[in-house]
Amino acid sequence: MAIADDFSVAVNGDIRYTGLDSGGTAGTYTVLELHRFLQDLADNQATTGDDLLDITSDTPSERATDNIITLNSPYNIDDDAAQYLYDGSIEQAGGDTLYSGLEVVGSVYGTTTLQVVQNNALYDGDSPFWGTGLNADAGANILSRFLVKTRVSGSDIDGKRIRVFAREWGETYAEFSVTMGLGNSVAAIFTSQDLNNETAVGTVATWTGITNVEGYQLIDLGNGNGDRPYYSQWDFSPPYTINQMYERAKYLTRRGTSETIHGIDGELFRGITHQWNYDNASSGADFTEDDVLSWGTGATAGTGLLLAINETGATGTMWIQLLTGVVPTDGAEITSSDSNPETCDVDGTVTSRTVSPVFLGQSTGSAIIGGFGIGFDSDDVTDADKLFDLTGTLQEPPNNVIFYVYGLASGQDRVLVTNAEAGGIDFDQMTLNTTLSANPESSLVIADSAGIPGDTPQTGVLRVQCDSGVYKYTAFTAHDGIDTFTINSDFSGDNATAGNNVFIAYIDKLAASDTESFTVIYNQARTLFVRVRDGGGTPIKTYEATAPLGTGGGSATANRIEDD
Repeated sequence: MAIADDFSVAVNGDIRYTGLDSGGTAGTYTVLELHRFLQDLADNQATTGDDLLDITSDTPSERATDNIITLNSPYNIDDDAAQYLYDGSIEQAGGDTLYSGLEVVGSVYGTTTLQVVQNNALYDGDSPFWGTGLNADAGANILSRFLVKTRVSGSDIDGKRIRVFAREWGETYAEFSVTMGLGNSVAAIFTSQDLNNETAVGTVATWTGITNVEGYQLIDLGNGNGDRPYYSQWDFSPPYTINQMYERAKYLTRRGTSETIHGIDGELFRGITHQWNYDNASSGADFTEDDVLSWGTGATAGTGLLLAINETGATGTMWIQLLTGVVPTDGAEITSSDSNPETCDVDGTVTSRTVSPVFLGQSTGSAIIGGFGIGFDSDDVTDADKLFDLTGTLQEPPNNVIFYVYGLASGQDRVLVTNAEAGGIDFDQMTLNTTLSANPESSLVIADSAGIPGDTPQTGVLRVQCDSGVYKYTAFTAHDGIDTFTINSDFSGDNATAGNNVFIAYIDKLAASDTESFTVIYNQARTLFVRVRDGGGTPIKTYEATAPLGTGGGSATANRIEDD
């Protein structure tokens, strides 16, 4: 196949791709081959066929190097023709239009479709013309070569900056930023099989129990460092796992996703790239997270997605994802994009932050090394996880462990999980220090020298032995870790005298799903007692068992035998 068969030259200078007009197979050619083709036509005595170019025509093209070609006016290619050219740049319209050469090198796992992001948009969409590789050269580790339009009507498109993404399901993600120009510019992409991302994408689409609260917030992981700032709080409900949360994050940002995150197309989301302090906020300013901010003009212009803001009057701190242009400098005015724009000024040096290929971070399969500023519900992380707050400080959670009770009938089974003693309920796990007799009682104090067990949840249920012998269901909303629980219960009709028993009911409820669970900070190994009953319309024999709670949590599965 020759370039003469696939391109035509009109008398007005339009150079167009015609290779598919007759139903043929698309051919691609180097920019040097285009130049040679034009020069070969230009030395002809007369025009031939649809190539209206001969010795009487103006010189159509010039070669600076084999990879830098200029089309002299009026000769030009269009965006369609550019898709069939590679290995260099083509400048035309007196320099007002430029198609730059992109060469992607590296190695990828499977049939990866690379994506190019330009000016905060996908270049040629989710299924670009280069597919899973165009003009590749395996021997030279070249994955794809093609042209990208970087200048139009005399203006560079986002300063000729692009970003190459590899976000293929089942593979590790990768990205590479490059500023294009004349000739070829190179991006390097390397991916491999992601052994922590092997669930079918259609299955992950149904995992709506994994959620995120967006925006600046404080989270206490219970590691002794108190409230720390993050720009999100990811949370999952049983039976999901930390690795499934990682897969969900990949799902939201994979190639072809229709999901949005923090207000933008998931395919474009990267996470926090920069932060700065600000001052001189306009009167009544109320910047809103997920707003697009803008600053500067010309070479200093840029835009960013506001992912988090800590406002302290006219001053504060902003964390953004850079969308277009360059980052602002000290003193630059920042303007919001809403209907009532707010302004402020950058105060000091802008700090850049490294983004993770998967914004959530890296998964080890059982733990997360979090991306910058990514937060998690404190119940969902363990001492194997590593998080980085918005100050860049490593936060290592305590060992939160989960105990599951499986095999339940939702809406039918009553579930009780307590500490075990002699194979049953540990009724005297704690002892009352003061008598409960009022309506309401607001605190419950225990007498035990060991104090409240160190792995007791901050909220939950106690069972308190009343003087009648009944163990009263008593919810608590906090405890001091020493000897006092915060409650709001009526003991006026059946007192609980000092010295009576108290025990923790880790689960004490009517099952709301086929699995119930509780989370505690691991403090010591426990043997738990589990009881499941349904004496209603579909009665079962009482299920009772003991199960260990260790450093990795624990579980029990109810055996529902009909009681007929």
